[in-house]
Amino acid sequence: MPEKPNKRPKMASAKKMREIMTEYYLGALSAEQNNKQVAWITSGGPVEPLLAMDIIPVYPENHAAMIGSSKMGEDLCVEAENMGYSSDLCSYARADISCAVVKGGPLGGLPKPDMLICCNNICGTVMKWYEVQARYFNIPLFIFDTPISHTRFHPETAAYVRAQIREYISFLEQVSQRKMDYDRMAEVGRLSLQGQKLWQRVLDTTIHKPSPMSAFDAFFLLALIVTLRGTQVAVDFYSGLCRELEERVKDGIGAVPNEEYRLLWDNLPVWYRLKWLSEKFADHNACLVADTYTSSWCGALKYIDEDNFLDSMAEAYARIYLNIGIDQMAEQVLEMVQKYDVDGLVMHSNRSCKPYSFGQMDIMKIVREKAGIPVLMIEADMVDPRSFSQSQIDTRIDAFMEMLKIQS
Repeated sequence: MPEKPNKRPKMASAKKMREIMTEYYLGALSAEQNNKQVAWITSGGPVEPLLAMDIIPVYPENHAAMIGSSKMGEDLCVEAENMGYSSDLCSYARADISCAVVKGGPLGGLPKPDMLICCNNICGTVMKWYEVQARYFNIPLFIFDTPISHTRFHPETAAYVRAQIREYISFLEQVSQRKMDYDRMAEVGRLSLQGQKLWQRVLDTTIHKPSPMSAFDAFFLLALIVTLRGTQVAVDFYSGLCRELEERVKDGIGAVPNEEYRLLWDNLPVWYRLKWLSEKFADHNACLVADTYTSSWCGALKYIDEDNFLDSMAEAYARIYLNIGIDQMAEQVLEMVQKYDVDGLVMHSNRSCKPYSFGQMDIMKIVREKAGIPVLMIEADMVDPRSFSQSQIDTRIDAFMEMLKIQS
């Protein structure tokens, strides 16, 4: 059977990343045998102090994304509903809560945590979610509170969050029965900052035309900046990925071979339909060259002081994309529209992620008025496929692309 003309070329770095992630999860699953402690931490949480104290961080949200990609989300969400949890609850939370009980998912469950670290800079659901797991595993929980910066970052907020960093370190010292090595903390901070800069460099390769990768690639390649941020492994991987992508740019290799339209994605991926969505847009010669989701892990770089990482990370962790006001979010979207020279915006109205989805209608209006580009809204869920109507979304994408073709 002949190859489809819009089949996306594979990236050599993808195989390397799978190997690294396999080694990472094997290390986490064997932590108890190696006398190491495991902390479950929210994806937007301050991981660097854990690494500095040689505690293995594990991310239930990252695991839930794997559950979605493996098409195991529906069964685990139904299991959580049978346990009494509402179907309106975040599908990441439902999948994780039931997975802990039934040892489900592609890994057969995550390693038992010794502690839980919950940062509410991404949503409020995580606090109750982690309280549930703290009771289930009967382990200590630390909640790292980051007030929402609706308009600006106040000095009082900075002082409050910095005070929590000191409490956080005291909590880790108490649970681990070890003292923080601040020289090691500084080194982890340096590696974290270096990794985030490299990730931004990776994302910025898509400024070129044709784009050497798409947002669908970024959704996959994001894993290390989440799970191994602050390690030399992540720095080395993203250095290699940058070289591969820059070579693609030099050779004129595009993620979508016949790229005509450049699009921006908003919200989390639809994990169980990544391939279908990728091929659907590629069939229209459209490449999603950027997204607000993967950019979140380097969006606060400007607030980091390399020589004072521990204090400056208070502002960085408090001012990520989901913890700011709608006007600021819209401003960032407009900046991305211009930076990546996109022709349209695709917004995923995500049933599970309320903080990401509630302001989308306002952002849509602002983008239409100020950028003058068309916007497509699709309704789905990041993990639970019961909220995904392929026929409806197929029709909407076709109509959206026809509009773009007429306008061009």
